[in-house]
Amino acid sequence: MDYSNFINLKEELSLIAVVLILLLYDIFGSKRSLKYFQPAACLLMVAHIVVNIMPETAASAFGGMYVDTAMGGIVKTILSIGTLLVFMQANNWLKSEQTIIRRGEFYILTLSTLLGMYFMISAGHFLLFFIGLETVSIPMACMVAFDKYKHISAEAGAKYILSAVFASALALFGISLIYGTAGTMYFADIPAHITGSPLQLTAFIFFLVGLGFKLSLVPFHQWTPDVYEGAPTSVTAYLSVISKGSAAFVLMTILYKVFTPMLAQWQAVLYGLIIATITVGNLFALRQTNIKRFFAYSSISQAGYIMLGVIGGTAAGMTGLVYYVLVYMLSNLAAFGVISIVEHRSGKTTIEDYNGLYATNPRLSFVMMIALFSLAGIPPFAGFFSKFFIFAAAAEQGFYILVFIALLNTIISLYYYLRVICAMFINKNDAPVAAFRSDNYTRLSLLACSAGVMLLGILSIVYTKINLFGFGI
Repeated sequence: MDYSNFINLKEELSLIAVVLILLLYDIFGSKRSLKYFQPAACLLMVAHIVVNIMPETAASAFGGMYVDTAMGGIVKTILSIGTLLVFMQANNWLKSEQTIIRRGEFYILTLSTLLGMYFMISAGHFLLFFIGLETVSIPMACMVAFDKYKHISAEAGAKYILSAVFASALALFGISLIYGTAGTMYFADIPAHITGSPLQLTAFIFFLVGLGFKLSLVPFHQWTPDVYEGAPTSVTAYLSVISKGSAAFVLMTILYKVFTPMLAQWQAVLYGLIIATITVGNLFALRQTNIKRFFAYSSISQAGYIMLGVIGGTAAGMTGLVYYVLVYMLSNLAAFGVISIVEHRSGKTTIEDYNGLYATNPRLSFVMMIALFSLAGIPPFAGFFSKFFIFAAAAEQGFYILVFIALLNTIISLYYYLRVICAMFINKNDAPVAAFRSDNYTRLSLLACSAGVMLLGILSIVYTKINLFGFGI
């Protein structure tokens, strides 16, 4: 075996090193030393990000099964930053009596899912893609059910794993049909054998179901609100942005590497999925009273917006998608950071519970307001620019009606995001959430997210740097 292949797996090897160090620390560390587990995990993630922050030229390994690109490296760095922010926000929750003895498991499981996403992003072969997909799905189910003493968390874990199993089975069946018609599973070799036959169209549909589940595209979204509500809030935050961001990039990569000859067919399918996803997500968000279910339907609609970058299939679409994922990640993590600390301190989880929050916790209310304005696409926050770029990429390819429908839905989303802002700043509450002070890790993560949301739209260098790498697939 040629071990030089591993040299090109720099990001994966770096992440595996972090996992092994934390695993050994958790197993052999003394009870006294384990109180430093949180800062150790965060410092290791910072080191991992710094080592891999500069994207390198394209490289391959294992006969083309693994293909690394500069754009893929950027996405991996974004996901790693998001994971670091989740680790910081999880500090309070992991210190509770029910989870502190299993604190190390949370970090190992989270980083295992991140490693699976890395494999999916760099896959040049359907076998490596599926290995990555399962490496994500199985630990994620354990994370969802992490609060094992809470019935709702166990129920959410069961729903997630059952849905994931069926989605993976359908995706694998689609892959087998592709192999049966093309005779190969290498992304680079398949397009020469794609003719758009009914069997290959069926294969594409089955494959799309698998990633549609990860993205919570309608009609593969039914698991999302129940799982988001039942999972620990830090896990919900991770699931809503990190998993979704990687799946969107991978879907776009495979569509244009493998299914390019079927462009007209799958664009028609995505056209309907995008309209259904944005509309259903927004309309159902209007009816929610639980804050986590509210953000579940919000994330469903955001997935539809992300897919506008996929359907265009241009360099602008790819840049818009990656930039949108970055902005969405910071906005959503800011919102979930506030939800996590409020839930931990008060146990309150409904939108009505946020009535009068500004009177007792003005800084948290301000952070939540910034996050919601960004998610709604209000200028000058970064969410406005991310939506503009992704709408422009779709309009550039002639999808004017689709962009118009997305714009109409943006107005609907503005209404329900303002519901939460109204609750915090205008509505009165006889028993508001008591004033409290967040821990340093949470405050630092919320500061980073808020700064990113306010500055990313103004500092054009971020979008320009992403754009330099073009299509990147």
